[in-house]
Formats: sequence, C-alpha cells, structure tokens
Amino acid sequence: MNEARWRWWLALAAIATSASAFAQPKVSEHVRKDIERHRAMAAAHENAARCLEAGRPEQECQERLRTECKGLAIGRYCGMRHEH
Repeated sequence: MNEARWRWWLALAAIATSASAFAQPKVSEHVRKDIERHRAMAAAHENAARCLEAGRPEQECQERLRTECKGLAIGRYCGMRHEH
C-alpha cells in the first residue's frame, strides 16, 4: 500500500473508533421503559400546547391531556403542573 492510502485507512479507522465511543450505552429494561414513558408524556404535553394554540378551551385541552396520559403519570396533570 502506498503511504497516501495507508494514511487514508488510518484516518478512517480513527473515525470509526471515535464514533463507537459516542454510541448509546446499553440500558436496562426498566430504564428503557422509563424513557418511553417520558417521551409519551412529552408528546401528550406537546399536543396539549398545540390544542391551546389552536384556540380551543383550556378545559378541553386539559381533558385531552388527561386522556393521553392515563396510565403514564401520577396526578391529574400528567406529572407536570405549573402556575397560571
């Protein structure tokens, strides 16, 4: 192999090795399910925000949020409550 090719392959190997360092670590089944719940709650809150942005009544949007979050979080506000 000529020197230019050797350097190219060496650079490629270095990039591949460093990319594997950024790979996500293995997580337990419990943590994976917790991640899914957080994403589902976030999606429900995003839908509630869009509902409010569309001009729908707050009570309707809150009810939709409760429906989407049933079984995901504790409390009436899907694990999140803020001041008005």
